[in-house]
Amino acid sequence: MSLTEEMKAVARRAKLASNKGARLATPDKNRALLAIADGILNGRDALVAANRLDVEAAEKSGLAPAMVDRLKLSPKVLETMVKGLREVAALPDPVGTVSRQWVRPNGMRVGKMRIPLGVILIIYESRPNVTVDAAALCLKAGNAVILRGGKEAIHSNQALGEIIRAALQAANLPTDLVQVLQTTDRTAMEELLKLDEEIDLVIPRGGEALIRYVAEKSRIPVIKHYKGVCHVYVDEFADVRMADDIVFNGKVQRPGVCNALETLLVNEKIAAKFLPVAAKRLHEAGVELRVCPETAKHLGGVPSKPATEDDWYAEYLELILAVRVVPSLEAAIEHIDTYGSHHTETIVTESYSRSQKFLRDVNSSCVFLNASTRFSDGFELGLGAEIGISTTKLHAYGPMGVEELTTEKFFIYGDGQIRA
Repeated sequence: MSLTEEMKAVARRAKLASNKGARLATPDKNRALLAIADGILNGRDALVAANRLDVEAAEKSGLAPAMVDRLKLSPKVLETMVKGLREVAALPDPVGTVSRQWVRPNGMRVGKMRIPLGVILIIYESRPNVTVDAAALCLKAGNAVILRGGKEAIHSNQALGEIIRAALQAANLPTDLVQVLQTTDRTAMEELLKLDEEIDLVIPRGGEALIRYVAEKSRIPVIKHYKGVCHVYVDEFADVRMADDIVFNGKVQRPGVCNALETLLVNEKIAAKFLPVAAKRLHEAGVELRVCPETAKHLGGVPSKPATEDDWYAEYLELILAVRVVPSLEAAIEHIDTYGSHHTETIVTESYSRSQKFLRDVNSSCVFLNASTRFSDGFELGLGAEIGISTTKLHAYGPMGVEELTTEKFFIYGDGQIRA
């Protein structure tokens, strides 16, 4: 069988499975999700061993430390995966829910009901936890999913795939609801991206280059998330200690993820008070500061580099932070409009009116008041997990959970009406 024929077979199996998945009862889906959680707990040793092969190969190849960190199945990551599966199982099932109904003048009753999207192709890099998150959410929403991970996580993804398929089989559900590709050949991905009659949606998760490549090659609709240029704006009415903690957490806690802080904006009226404190703490944590001329005046001797125009657009995914002093709240919003990526922004302020203006006027998919950008995550926002973060507005915006993996159909009750 050629690679083209093999990928068509994968897509056809997914299509057939999706037809069955759309009709699954909620208890059956939940039973499978809990079985996957148990399988991860019982198979921890094998998962860690498989993951160790991937991590060692990544380190030998010179993969950046932040990327290696995303690859690791640590005890905390495994615990979060299991917790996420159980939370998804506990979520309401969106399939079959009716969002609204209304009556037409001719007596027909019209309604809208949630249904699965169908077959979803996930293309992702590094993070093997995506394998479980995607499988869980697609299963709960009644979809079939084809998972194509990167070569750097091949052993981890295959081990997780075996656990998922074993759980589906034990729950008497179609095992082709979740298919983990055994190849990382880019040609296989290109073949799948042609199959718009079998696959309904593509969600790429990874670097900007991967996502642009998928968007250019695909005949299938693509949910895009090019990069996470996340901002914190420290307002003139901010609590300095709170702002310091939020900035430090956003940049340092896990710099290699898309919701990490990349640009800090500081109101000029609080810059002299806030910047020396924040800069010292960031520098001690190994953060390189790239700053505007006004920022450089307030660093209290902490070393920095002059920021270039490119720095305001940058998603560093490492311990580098761009810092700019702005004259006003409006200037901060204008900066975000110009350089942001519609991912996540935070304002730190004690002013209600200013916070509401920021929350209303900033057009990103997640906008926070007095909290770290690191909370821009499906699990943290109560979705159980996320399939990805959409920074385009069709058909979802922000972290995508179970409901975002469904669409709506119309249903109509009549009693013999005919159109004149």
